[in-house]
Amino acid sequence: MVRFLGYCSETQHVVKPYDGKLVWADVRQRLLCFVYLTNFFLHYILSTDASCQPQWTRRYQIIKGICEGVYYLHQLRIIHMDLKPQNVLLDDHMVSRIADFGLSRRLSGSQSRAITENKLGTLGYMAPEFIHNGEITFKTDIYSLGVIIMEIIMGH
Repeated sequence: MVRFLGYCSETQHVVKPYDGKLVWADVRQRLLCFVYLTNFFLHYILSTDASCQPQWTRRYQIIKGICEGVYYLHQLRIIHMDLKPQNVLLDDHMVSRIADFGLSRRLSGSQSRAITENKLGTLGYMAPEFIHNGEITFKTDIYSLGVIIMEIIMGH
């Protein structure tokens, strides 16, 4: 995962129109700061021509890093919900870092699944049970991980 460094938070009280009236509203702005990674998205590496593709040992290390990241998230009961090559960053040593937790969900201790009607994500990486039923489980990420692994192995 990409290491979180800190955040800034600011709240302003402003007058906003609402339902034909002017009301006081709290406008919150937040800025999240993460460690800067100087390399590329996995997507960029996969979209280059075959002569620039990583060697097999490097591909294995990338896959292993993503698997370890997903395992770590699942131990914390977090489901990423949008695993794809555009959300995997590579550092200077080509170590995988999972990013973009905008769609992620955290299940409570006793919860093993959730159902949603908001089926947001990236087609092609979304698990069939999520597309059809809105069912969210840890398997949702595993499906996406499998698609990513196939792309890394095939080189596109």
